Amino acid sequence: DRLWADPSLDPHAQAQAFTQPAGTPEGTDFSTTAAVLDGVRDILSERWAEDAGLVQSLREWLWQTGLLKSKLADGKDENQVDVSKFRDYFAYDEPIGRVPSHRALAVFRGRALEMLDAKLVLPVEPEPGQPSLAEGRVANYLGWSHSQRPSDDLIRKCVAWTWRVKLSLSIERDLFTRLREEAEKVAIKVFADNLRDLLLAAPAGPRVVMGLDPGIRTGVKVAVVDTTGKLVETATVYPHEPRKDWDGALFTLAKLSEKHGVNLIAIGNGTASRETDKLAADLIKQLAKLHNGVEIQKVVVSEAGASVYSASEFASQEMPDVDVSLRGAASIARRLQDPLAELVKIDPKSIGVGQYQHDVNQSDLARTLESVVEDCVNAVGVDLNTASVPLLSRVSGLSGSVAKSVVRWREANGAFKSRQDLLKVTGLGAKTFEQSAGFLRIRGGDNPLDMTCVHPETYPLVEQIILKTAKPIQDIMGRSEVLKTLQPSTFANAQFGVITVKDILIELEKPGRDPRPDFKVARFNDGVDDIKDLKEGMILEGTVSNVAAFGAFIDLGVHQDGLVHVSQLSHKFVTDAREVVKTGEIVKVQVVEVDVVRKRIALTMKLGEAPARKDRPRDNRFEGAGRDQRPRSGGPGGHTGGHVAGYTSAPAAGSAMASAFAKLQNLKK
Repeated sequence: DRLWADPSLDPHAQAQAFTQPAGTPEGTDFSTTAAVLDGVRDILSERWAEDAGLVQSLREWLWQTGLLKSKLADGKDENQVDVSKFRDYFAYDEPIGRVPSHRALAVFRGRALEMLDAKLVLPVEPEPGQPSLAEGRVANYLGWSHSQRPSDDLIRKCVAWTWRVKLSLSIERDLFTRLREEAEKVAIKVFADNLRDLLLAAPAGPRVVMGLDPGIRTGVKVAVVDTTGKLVETATVYPHEPRKDWDGALFTLAKLSEKHGVNLIAIGNGTASRETDKLAADLIKQLAKLHNGVEIQKVVVSEAGASVYSASEFASQEMPDVDVSLRGAASIARRLQDPLAELVKIDPKSIGVGQYQHDVNQSDLARTLESVVEDCVNAVGVDLNTASVPLLSRVSGLSGSVAKSVVRWREANGAFKSRQDLLKVTGLGAKTFEQSAGFLRIRGGDNPLDMTCVHPETYPLVEQIILKTAKPIQDIMGRSEVLKTLQPSTFANAQFGVITVKDILIELEKPGRDPRPDFKVARFNDGVDDIKDLKEGMILEGTVSNVAAFGAFIDLGVHQDGLVHVSQLSHKFVTDAREVVKTGEIVKVQVVEVDVVRKRIALTMKLGEAPARKDRPRDNRFEGAGRDQRPRSGGPGGHTGGHVAGYTSAPAAGSAMASAFAKLQNLKK
């Protein structure tokens, strides 16, 4: 304390009074003044390192200016397959506060696998023998500067020790934790957004669907479901190796199609999907010749989670006499009829639309995804007379046990005639009824309002509307010209406000409306069945299969998704790919580059010339972070410690896409 308060004192002279003979009982050697001064260093550095204000100021400064730096771990072969996935991060650095979620998680995964070394570094490395920027900030915070006083060299060592030994590693750990937490939040949001888009994808509706679960040696599993989703017949055909019974497979599929009136074919996107898609195409051509005017569409759908469902307890209850392998084909068919109703039977984490989903906090992920599923189910509504137990259990207020009770009552007593019948279900009380009734629909019931999202507790309000219009409810529902003449304020009261009345009028205008889009099928180009068929400049139609922070993946029907990098989504600047596209959306793209060897397809959605603008909008290209390309702030006196800026101009779109493609290997894990 004496030396810190008065640096003009001679440190060795002051330390002499604290020396102790060697071998003192305390066991600490303070026999020399150098040893005593080492103790001074430890005491001062420990005190300063515990100063919350200093630690917080260093954290925020480094979050703004520090660099996340990674390199190939020592002893690792960069050409080894598993190691090469992290090639983008063998010589990488970027301001830690600006690292995108997917890059942060990639670095952390590489470090966890001991393939990368990652650390936090200062924006400017100090010259040999000179204090670092961080040490300078510690000194500034303490209000000390070197003035050539006798104790200044000692204090300088104490400052350096504070940063290098006491604070640098702990702050790196803190900022890495902060970066991971923020990256995980973004990754979970990406997963949740993609899941929402998938669950709210357009349903094909009540159509007879044939589901094909592709396989080579084990054959193609076939399942036909009727307009209600009921499994009516199954089969297994062997068009591929080793049997190669192509004609026999076509005969079986044609017979099933004619027998049940199939008008839609759903093909799983797994092994042998491309070959099975050709089989479906031949079937459609054959049926078109035999039955003039018959139009059957085929759609390749994601089979993610189908195997999980097939082996689940619910699947065994739903289809007890059906082989496990055939249940997957039925699931593929049903998820085309109604994606929401089928996908709620599967653990959301098994659906596979996430970004680094195994690297994030699993409890946070599960909680978020469960919330998304419930929100989607409640937004669409549930048909009380056809919904399965998994679907009902996602309705607000209904637990799994109550959902089972609802289905048991339905099986014992027949279809529900009104929402009030719910109160007859064992275990479903008034509170549960209040929470769930508005999300449950009854079509063809006693009360037309039961097919809408109008809650039963507001039915008296609808009766006032009926009296006001002097028309029966059937003549009011769907009649916008009648409903628009009504003033919501006329019906508002102490219990139901104007906003509630407006919502009721909107629902009556479009009763039982489904918020999901109309079902459409991407028209794949004839003759484009393989990646080898793609040529630069081709304009194709495809379906968005996944959306990530760096772009969108498009299914073109060649069984290898193409990538539209975020820089190629629009002529406008795009910060988030989901601003432009959503999972399941049908888009038109142009082929930019095809790499057959590495199975990479670069696409663009920038069709046509960019609209002319006087303000010259910011270009939306990939920005690399080359450290040697950053200008260094500060003059002879050192770095100012401010913002690290000065990124170079971006590389061409093709290399931007190549960089994004390299991340795809990690994205799909």
